Amino acid sequence: MDNEFDPTKTVAPPTPGEGDAPDGSEAPVASESEEKNLPDIPAELPVLPVRDIVVFNYMILPLFVGRDKSIQAVDAAINGSRYILILTQKDEKVDEPGADDLYRVGTVGMIMRMLKMPDGRLKVLVQGLTRAKVTEFVSSDPFHLAKIEVLGERDTKEVTLEQEAMMRAAREQSEKILSLRGMPTADIMAVLNSVNEPGRLADLVASNLRMRVEEAQRLLECEDPIERLRLVNEQLVKEAEVAAMQAKIQNMAKEGMDKAQKDFFLREQMKAIRRELGEAGEESDELEELKGALDKAGMPKEVKKEADKQFKRLASMHPDSSESGVIRTYLDWLVDLPWKKMSKDRLDIKEAKHILDEDHFDLEKVKERILEYLSVRKLNPGMKGPILCFVGPPGVGKTSLGRSIARALGRKFVRMSLGGMRDEAEIRGHRRTYIGSMPGRVVQSIKQAGTRNPVIMLDEIDKVGSDFRGDPSSALLEVLDPEQNNTFQDHYLNVPFDLSKVMFICTANILDTIPGPLLDRMELIQLPGYTEQEKVKIARRYILPRQIKENGLEPGDMTISDKVVARVIRDYTREAGLRNLEREIGSVARKLARKKAEGENPPFRVTVTSLEKLLGPARFMDDEREMELPPGVAVGLAWTPVGGAILHIEAATLPGKGGLQLTGKLGDVMKESAQAALTYAKSKAKDLGIDPEIFEKNDIHIHVPAGATPKDGPSAGVTLVTALISALTNTPVCNDVAMTGEITLRGRVLPVGGIKEKVLAAVAAGMKRVILPAQNMKDLRDIPRDLRSKIKVLPVERIDEVWPLACAVEAPDADAKIDAAK
Repeated sequence: MDNEFDPTKTVAPPTPGEGDAPDGSEAPVASESEEKNLPDIPAELPVLPVRDIVVFNYMILPLFVGRDKSIQAVDAAINGSRYILILTQKDEKVDEPGADDLYRVGTVGMIMRMLKMPDGRLKVLVQGLTRAKVTEFVSSDPFHLAKIEVLGERDTKEVTLEQEAMMRAAREQSEKILSLRGMPTADIMAVLNSVNEPGRLADLVASNLRMRVEEAQRLLECEDPIERLRLVNEQLVKEAEVAAMQAKIQNMAKEGMDKAQKDFFLREQMKAIRRELGEAGEESDELEELKGALDKAGMPKEVKKEADKQFKRLASMHPDSSESGVIRTYLDWLVDLPWKKMSKDRLDIKEAKHILDEDHFDLEKVKERILEYLSVRKLNPGMKGPILCFVGPPGVGKTSLGRSIARALGRKFVRMSLGGMRDEAEIRGHRRTYIGSMPGRVVQSIKQAGTRNPVIMLDEIDKVGSDFRGDPSSALLEVLDPEQNNTFQDHYLNVPFDLSKVMFICTANILDTIPGPLLDRMELIQLPGYTEQEKVKIARRYILPRQIKENGLEPGDMTISDKVVARVIRDYTREAGLRNLEREIGSVARKLARKKAEGENPPFRVTVTSLEKLLGPARFMDDEREMELPPGVAVGLAWTPVGGAILHIEAATLPGKGGLQLTGKLGDVMKESAQAALTYAKSKAKDLGIDPEIFEKNDIHIHVPAGATPKDGPSAGVTLVTALISALTNTPVCNDVAMTGEITLRGRVLPVGGIKEKVLAAVAAGMKRVILPAQNMKDLRDIPRDLRSKIKVLPVERIDEVWPLACAVEAPDADAKIDAAK
């Protein structure tokens, strides 16, 4: 039963089924005199089944009767004694209840009024009189007819203290329930206080309690008034607890509703203002658009789950709140990331080779590695992307090579500079709790590319720093590890993103500053720099056409020979790369463009003579090969970041006590090589024709010119020994011989690096022969064949072999040595 507790009203609430629409009318409770003067109740009464309600004594309630048997039972009661037995169905869903579907204890009711409805139903007003028990069902057609036994109310003796306490408890609990429900209590409590019989009080309260049918039927069947009052008290206690909780929930809901109403009122005002401004409907449209974008983004299942969660939060927030803006920005990032977009690799190996050759001259090793990658990719599409690292001096084309690789692959290219980066969040992103947070540079690059598999160039990886904000190089370990980056998790996104399809290419000038664990994850490819001949070809093929176009000239307006380009390279640039060469050629093109703009007619021919007028005096002067070297001077070869160079090493003796003086700003390695050279000369003095007393009566001074330039390295030992022996024996070294190599005290000549640059420097300086460690002969294959033909290479294994080759005008057995080495 679902009716408000109010003992002053004896009308039952609406109920389904029979009596399923009470009209809400009220009637007074029957008085005691009326009850005592009731006519005799027949032994057999028609039965009116009802659903979902138990009728108690003294209840007056309207019922709607619609079933045929029930209508005939009411007609029979009206035409007879007006008494009818009201029984409750055990199962309210049964439309045609039989005898077994009805409880055996019910209430005898008197039909006070009947009204026929237009739809054929009857509306009857019934008052409960007394309990009755069915002893036998006489018939079931045309309606149920039952023999009954009236269950009279037991007389209670004088009210005991316990009974009085129970009655007071019932009244107090009733008053408490009424107050919790916000109902007036004065009139109601007056009625309850006027009832002094335990049984009647129990029935009065029970008829208005919210109970299940089974509990109400148990109260109806209880004949002992004291026991019935005890059961009612138990129900009142339970109802009081429920009413208290209900009141608490209602208060909480009311408080929330008050705030919600206030927010609603303010939002309605905002909507009205926006309607006046012509902005109505934009918010809902934006949310719908965002929801559609999230569904179409192709996110993985776990990412989509997080996106839907944040979208629900966004939809429930006020659009002007600060957190709403944070969530909206986050969802926009999720939508913009290419979760399923991938570029299709161009796996035509011949076409890729053509593109690489078109964009870059030489660099055969790099091109070969890229073509190997494409070949493996073609045979195994599921391979993980390699991490290539191009190492070389500035301007050799490391970055432009990355663009060519992306073009050959048919992928998007994004450059990400790491120079000077010190904050780890630049790689992993910032937490969303911080103001102005955003994803890391890796995720930003992915978004910029618009595909999951771009070529990302991590430029200047050797210049990454670290401070109190973290170590970016440590964060790069996860990014560049193919075993981990398939679940890379940016702090801002807080969901995994697969980086295994990305091809990372790193660039560095030196390897010393790159941490070991990071270096271990990369495949190193050295770019040593370009030779003069290579620069001439690159300038002819790429730089000159580009600068002519950029400076507004036509292809035939400027003519310049390879000889002039070589002079620009030699006299105006001193670098391993091409940047300064491009600047100087651009400067020449600008000056010629000015002539054309002033009215002079092209073509303009650039010659060696006119070059000085266009670019000014030469900035660099190479050491010219001397016609004849004095004793104590030898020509060495050195490697520099901008290429190879020749180095004159001078030695002299002067009266003294056997001391060794070194000048020329030499490093520790060259100082040790000089000490080793002196020791070797002393140990071999007799074989070399040196007077041993010279070491005791003379000091030895070794000098390397260009004293302001720091010099160090392990490749000057052979030259130092040669210069020292030349000074001690007063024998000059041939002026067309250059040499390089490290020495040991045992007389061995050890291999050194930078052979290509050193040999090219010797060719450029006009040397005819070069002395190299025998173990470096394998490095000659990096030198172009046409340049190797311009110089004779003399391999040596021991220092004893160096001096005869250095001071001999001709070396008759040199060719034999070369052939043996090859």
